[in-house]
Amino acid sequence: MVGRSEQSGGPMYDLLVRGGTVVDGSGLAPRRADVAVRDQRIVAVGRLQGERATRVVDADGLVVAPGIVDVHTHYDPQITWDASCDTSVRHGVTTVVAGNCGFSIAPCHRDDHAYLAQMFARVEGMALEAFDHVRWDFETFPEFLQSRQGRLGVNFGCYVGHSAVRRYVMGDASFEREASDDEIASMQALVDDAMRGGAMGFSSAQVSLHFDTAERPVPSRLAADREINALVDVVGRYGIGSLAIAPYSTVDGLDAADSDRLIDYVKRAGVPMVFQGYGGRNRRVDPENAWRGLETLLDRSLRECAPVYSLVMMRNSNASFHLAQGTSLYESVPLWAALMAMSPQERRVAMRDLDARAAYEDAIDHPQQPAQAGATTPPSWDGLRVRRTFSAENASFERRSIQEIATQRRRRPVDVMFDIALADDLRTLFHWSNESTALRDVLRRVQFHPMVLPGISDGGAHLERDDGSEWSTYFLRIWCLDEGGWPIEAAIRRLTAVPAAVCGIRDRGLLQVGSFADMMLFDPARIDIGERSLGIDRITKTERFYSAPVGIAATIVNGEIVVDHGELIDDARPGSVVRPA
Repeated sequence: MVGRSEQSGGPMYDLLVRGGTVVDGSGLAPRRADVAVRDQRIVAVGRLQGERATRVVDADGLVVAPGIVDVHTHYDPQITWDASCDTSVRHGVTTVVAGNCGFSIAPCHRDDHAYLAQMFARVEGMALEAFDHVRWDFETFPEFLQSRQGRLGVNFGCYVGHSAVRRYVMGDASFEREASDDEIASMQALVDDAMRGGAMGFSSAQVSLHFDTAERPVPSRLAADREINALVDVVGRYGIGSLAIAPYSTVDGLDAADSDRLIDYVKRAGVPMVFQGYGGRNRRVDPENAWRGLETLLDRSLRECAPVYSLVMMRNSNASFHLAQGTSLYESVPLWAALMAMSPQERRVAMRDLDARAAYEDAIDHPQQPAQAGATTPPSWDGLRVRRTFSAENASFERRSIQEIATQRRRRPVDVMFDIALADDLRTLFHWSNESTALRDVLRRVQFHPMVLPGISDGGAHLERDDGSEWSTYFLRIWCLDEGGWPIEAAIRRLTAVPAAVCGIRDRGLLQVGSFADMMLFDPARIDIGERSLGIDRITKTERFYSAPVGIAATIVNGEIVVDHGELIDDARPGSVVRPA
């Protein structure tokens, strides 16, 4: 598809994408056109017959669209060892925004590397050993961004995270108490330094499910309103970028006080809010009422000209895991959470204890959900399937639910699950899905609200159970192309130009003369999420899930091809640090 040079007539371009159907991100109707690139930017869109270029891409039969802009990721640790954010760029993502949920990798004192690593590992489900590959060639937030410039395979922006800022100022006191006036002033100085250095804005989270590996609350959870307000005010001095704040009641559905807080933050800072308002337990337990509560906030934000945007995962939740590694899916059930925190050997011993199994089953059948519970109810027996086995005695169980096997064999579901896993030395791959007709029906309506953004990938996080990088491909395949709810020009706009504009990312998300040449090329007849597989990270050698799409022909970052028919061009480094404007 790539590599051909044209030598006759006309001006010289670095790249010419010829003969595709251009969907430019503006919402205008598709058109057949060529796209020419010089010095990282688009210099012509139209019929460019006879023009010559260093590289020509034949896009006949393909949609040529702006690259996807993913505004909720946790790639800031990974970007130091994986310059391309490889699974995301395979799905056509060209710009990622990290530092969400109050977690950024900077600022960080040199003796706090281990603390930040274990916090990311616990909350965001990252392999702790992967942090051995972080290049700690920075301390301040501006130094972090500067250290990445020229080393990126994707465009990268980052919020400054509240927990990192609080830890930098307060040390261990950051997870023990409220801040003093002097400490708040020091935090303000750090946020100011970050904003001057190019931060996308400020992120924070007060949700009850965020703990570190020592079961201590993450620092941002201890912040009083006056502290958060003071840090939001710093963003207001600049009036650019956005806020990404998840208040306490996010998991169970926003209460009135937190809705007021979000509106107030936006008014104080004068910039948009981007948060995940329809995730976690609230959308699974009662999706209709959960949406009504969020809709009330979003409509209010429109009326009061205080824009609050909610990211919404446009599919039912699903994840895979095995018990040799454990999973965070059971964090809402203390007994199971303790089981997952054990070493594999300890877990085997616990699972073989027949007298204890009744308690494990009861915990799933009657999950306790106090205010401190996790983000979701635990996987149900009928929603948990055996995806892959590793012993002859287990082979017949593949693609069947634990409940189905238990009913057939007249055994307790917990016995079935534990015995299958033990027979495979805990390597059995289980797959959980909370398929829900009620949720799907609500999502059919939710996605069209003007303050809803499709998402979220959580890129770089929770790879022990999932790879959420397929979110945009799923949206295009299912909601746009299969169900036909969106004209393709409107769907592309919602994935590109809109999130770029919300976050203040200039000259991206559009295929127009003067814009940076970030593009995805895909076959609308074939594009799909592909298979999710368990593999070994090519750099850290840790176990993780991958999502490999089909039908995406190329991803182009700043005029340079970084993925060609699914193959990552590993040494390509055309990405830039993006800063709000």
